[in-house]
Amino acid sequence: MSRLAHVTSGPYAPPVAAREPAVLSADGTRLHVEVHGPEQAPAVVLAHGWTCSTAFWAAQIRELSADHRVIAYDQRGHGRSPASPACTTDTLADDLEAVLTATLAPGERAVIAGHSMGAMTVMAASARPAFAAHAAAVLLCSTGSSRLVAESTVLPLRPGRVRTWLTHRVLGTRAPLGPVTPLARRILRYGTMGPASTPDMVEACAHIVHACPRAVRHAWSHVLGSLDLEDAVRDVRVPAEVVAGTADRLTPPVHARALAAALPQCLGVTELPGVGHMTPIEAPDLVTGKIRALVAAHVTDRPHVISAEESA
Repeated sequence: MSRLAHVTSGPYAPPVAAREPAVLSADGTRLHVEVHGPEQAPAVVLAHGWTCSTAFWAAQIRELSADHRVIAYDQRGHGRSPASPACTTDTLADDLEAVLTATLAPGERAVIAGHSMGAMTVMAASARPAFAAHAAAVLLCSTGSSRLVAESTVLPLRPGRVRTWLTHRVLGTRAPLGPVTPLARRILRYGTMGPASTPDMVEACAHIVHACPRAVRHAWSHVLGSLDLEDAVRDVRVPAEVVAGTADRLTPPVHARALAAALPQCLGVTELPGVGHMTPIEAPDLVTGKIRALVAAHVTDRPHVISAEESA
């Protein structure tokens, strides 16, 4: 019956950040940002999805921060970032730009990994100057660029207008999720996770998703329901990998294949049998390994900033 925002023990309990820099987006919205790991290590930026928070990346943060500088932030309205009436793909891009500019040195490049709406954020920001200046490569997990509601298989109905309308109503409901109960775990597992998901994975996801305010969940559901980033995908002009679960009902693999066809520098698509939508939690080692490999291939050491003492 807990309303905790995340689990507090086990592999999915979020580690404590080394620091939490103050970051303001273009419209003045304050973003909760965490930095983990050695300051001079190669950088990774993590963008979570709809109804989630930085806690969603706990497994990746814990493993990567041993030898990477890991930057994670809460999307506006999620986690510890305050809600804002501005809910658009442009504000998603504004927020990612602000994080990149505030946390990376001039000329420093990072691997940016996004899950679901976080990967859509990457696409939305792909033509922005800060993205061009700082993105070395990207990992897009469990995501799509358009037709999200029409392609969703959360409701076991035949494709068509009826299923699309009903799916939009279900995903955009204003109903409170309430506490994490056995029934709530079963519903969440069915809708967002694959048959191989373990109880600790379900528990971690349930606490994170149930902590998202219902007004925020509802507002962003409308953005996702009308999403069209097909042109933006073609502006992601850095090496990109795509990961999808074959049991994903929210963004089925048809989206991953479409992204692979549209991305200018797609390195490949990995489809994970029996895995659902929550790939960073359901397949933590694979997602972490993908990020690590992209850093090794595409990120150089952090540029050295000359201090006043050194220049004297």
